[in-house]
Amino acid sequence: MAKHHLFTPKSMERIAEANSVVVIGLGRFGGALALELAAAGTEVLGIDNDEDIVQSFNGRLTHVVRADSTKEEALRQLSVHEFDRAVVGIGSDLEASILTTSALLRFNKPTIWAKAVSAAHGQILEQLGVKHVIRPEQDMGRRVAHLVRGAMLDYVEFEDGFAMVKTRPPKEAVGRPLGDTGIRSKHHVTIVAAKRPGQEWDYTTTSTVLHEGDEIIVAGATSAAERFATRL
Repeated sequence: MAKHHLFTPKSMERIAEANSVVVIGLGRFGGALALELAAAGTEVLGIDNDEDIVQSFNGRLTHVVRADSTKEEALRQLSVHEFDRAVVGIGSDLEASILTTSALLRFNKPTIWAKAVSAAHGQILEQLGVKHVIRPEQDMGRRVAHLVRGAMLDYVEFEDGFAMVKTRPPKEAVGRPLGDTGIRSKHHVTIVAAKRPGQEWDYTTTSTVLHEGDEIIVAGATSAAERFATRL
């Protein structure tokens, strides 16, 4: 059960040694993330400076604690320096986000994910040395924009300009083996999976034959995957 007052250094050390994550900042983004991790069986230490927020998560996370995450000593008392993974979900207070992230970086151990609420915020986090900067509003806006345009059923963009798109097969790919279509050489993308209506997803091969009404997953450079999906 979660505790936000009754905790001991030993209990925090035990969590840090388990398959666990510390989530600092339990607002809309951090709170939703912490609950998803907990629902998936991950032990979560949640930290927030707002007593009302801490109370609202009582019993929903492994531990939830009210603390000033900008203070390195407070984080050490909670054994945060022993965790392998940490998420900074603070967005509304830029100074608190930067100070908290700086303290985590000094610990050297955790792999850090930090939320950025603006381009400047993200640039500062990257300059500090954060390798995983999360821009939820920007990333979601880009994804939804692609979906609203209608050609894509789903869209995921990765680092270094690579994307995977769920879409419908173009006419040139329908009714003949994928190996005969030349799609990879012509469009510089790969159709990696396909799904018939009412069936499950399956990996494609050169002998896979697509039909109208199928759904496909296309992988490739972001620009190429987008062009392929929007040409339907």
